[in-house]
Amino acid sequence: MSKRPTDSLAGKIVTVLGGSGFVGKHLAQELLARGARLRIASRNPRKAYAIKPLGNLGQVQFARVDVTKADSLAAVLAGSDAVVNLVGAFAGDLDALQGKGVGRIAAAAKAAGAGAFVHVSALGVDAESDVAYSRTKAEGEEAVRAAFPGATIVRPSLMFGPDDKFVMMFGDLISRMPVMPVFAPDAKLQPVFVDDVAEAIGNALADPAVHGGKTFELAGPEVITMLELNERIAEAEGRSRHFAALPDGVSSLIAATTGWLPGAPITTDQFKLLKAGSVAGGTAPGIADLGVSPRPLGLFLDRWMTQFRKHGRFGAKDPSAA
Repeated sequence: MSKRPTDSLAGKIVTVLGGSGFVGKHLAQELLARGARLRIASRNPRKAYAIKPLGNLGQVQFARVDVTKADSLAAVLAGSDAVVNLVGAFAGDLDALQGKGVGRIAAAAKAAGAGAFVHVSALGVDAESDVAYSRTKAEGEEAVRAAFPGATIVRPSLMFGPDDKFVMMFGDLISRMPVMPVFAPDAKLQPVFVDDVAEAIGNALADPAVHGGKTFELAGPEVITMLELNERIAEAEGRSRHFAALPDGVSSLIAATTGWLPGAPITTDQFKLLKAGSVAGGTAPGIADLGVSPRPLGLFLDRWMTQFRKHGRFGAKDPSAA
């Protein structure tokens, strides 16, 4: 039987840096299904132990790593056939974690002999931005290109999934709040399903000769505003809600005065990023160029929101529900 393109990862060691988070779990499932031997490396690998049952005996390994230290990286990347970098943060030493320091990660992958390296950035990053997250993400891309010219860089839009902390967070809030404030209501988003991102990364790893040295924008098939997103979530919950679209001046004031507090609704940087939106620019190859047909949020929303209906999955979608 001829070897399928997706079989090219079978038996290979793929190290996923920062693999204990939301994307890591879904990427692990994709790579394990392709037969890869998976090494999940992060500051706290215990957070990823739920991944182990997804693989066969001996198919998953966990390792502790400090990506800011060359010796730690060298140890965890030794023997890797391919490497994926998922490390990212909104606070802390962003330059070391996702800025110029990412060059250290790419160089270590190169030195380890990895044949493929995928760096996960973000849509809309800007080296001139006054938001540290966006600026350092852009700097990280340049550092990767310099240290590993054959790397693939992917820029996903806002990712959604049944275990995300964005769509599902709004689902919970809308179920409990009769009046829901909406920050940056006109901000445009092009949300992408996390499993589609995982498949795109898998395809990039499987064929670095074709996809290496390129940057891809990973976005979903539809563009929606923040207000539309909230309205669609409420509809899927079968709840009647009033949405208060906040003017930018009010949103900015709330972010500036409360953003430093624990549990604040939004920080100044988060508001700036949200207001800028997350839509593919069309100047770089897209997710279809990685062989993936992205699925829309509407395909899943009704099913995922049943838990937030008045009577759960036993309740009808009654738009008059409280």
